[in-house]
Amino acid sequence: MSLQFELRSNPKPHSESERDAILADPGFGLHFTDHMAVATWTAADGWHDSAIVPYGPFSLDPATAVLHYAQQIFEGLKAYRHEDGTIWTFRADKNAERMIRSAHRLALPPLDAEDFLCSIEELVAADVAWVPTAPEQSLYLRPFMFATEAFLGVRPAKRVTYCCIASPAGPYFASGVKPVSIWISTVYSRAAPGGTGAAKCGGNYAASLIAQQEAASQGCEQVVFADAKEHCWLEELGGMNVYLVTTDNELITPELTGSILEGVTRDSILTLAPEFGLTPVERRIAIDELLEGVGSGKVTELFACGTAAVMTPIGTLKNDVGSYQVGSGESGETTLALRQKLLDIQYGRTEDTHAWLRRIL
Repeated sequence: MSLQFELRSNPKPHSESERDAILADPGFGLHFTDHMAVATWTAADGWHDSAIVPYGPFSLDPATAVLHYAQQIFEGLKAYRHEDGTIWTFRADKNAERMIRSAHRLALPPLDAEDFLCSIEELVAADVAWVPTAPEQSLYLRPFMFATEAFLGVRPAKRVTYCCIASPAGPYFASGVKPVSIWISTVYSRAAPGGTGAAKCGGNYAASLIAQQEAASQGCEQVVFADAKEHCWLEELGGMNVYLVTTDNELITPELTGSILEGVTRDSILTLAPEFGLTPVERRIAIDELLEGVGSGKVTELFACGTAAVMTPIGTLKNDVGSYQVGSGESGETTLALRQKLLDIQYGRTEDTHAWLRRIL
């Protein structure tokens, strides 16, 4: 570790009453804590100027590289308050590793894993009062990095800013876990072979928005993408990985082909699968195979997963041909059991046999 994130306290933090009002109903991604972690990289000096500073806007030159060439990456993870008051992160080392891989793909300077973890832990320590105490609430952490050199030439930037902000988050499903409807998009692609699909960068999410609009126009809440080459292989949702549960007791998810994000929750579910009598399988899944399996009943449950929602049951699939109900159309027992197990580990309600938790305070 080379960076020290010393605290420069916010002279005008939220009042206790303001904070309490936010924590009473935080929503998701709507409110932000009093501080943020920052660091600067330059080609001449490497990473430096690291600190925990008051939360506030960046001042950007109109020629700032990220505004023109989208040289940017980010991560998403949470800090959880356990019943005894201690605060923990879940597999934050995996987020650190993925951010390094994303940085490499976007030609950005990698931030050492220990520096990444230090920035998160010091930020949480500074804003510990913002870590919620209510059930299934957490402090969502958003580390990100972007090109800040002012220039219009097409090359990797020689100046980069790293930042981590924090936002109290309520349960993703405020009224309880409910199955969603999914539109299968074969017109739009999220990522292509050789592209940035395996990196967590803003461009991938921007590319998914028009397909999300298409899904909404078809009465669906989310979209799932086919591959960009043949338009027949299942890949992932706009921001979540996808799984099938079958009558053969297999838990199947599309294999990582370079165009699918290697989700931390995805890997965790694959690891937990044998505890529920499931054989984890990573392989290519044809859209036709999925629809035939749903129609025949061989695919009994379908769900998506990601940091924000944890696990989202899928009740209905739709495409240009028709609508396909998954099982009973309700949340599957296996889906809910896996989801509960993951939450119990994250909130310290069951033993962490995989050493996934890292204590902050």
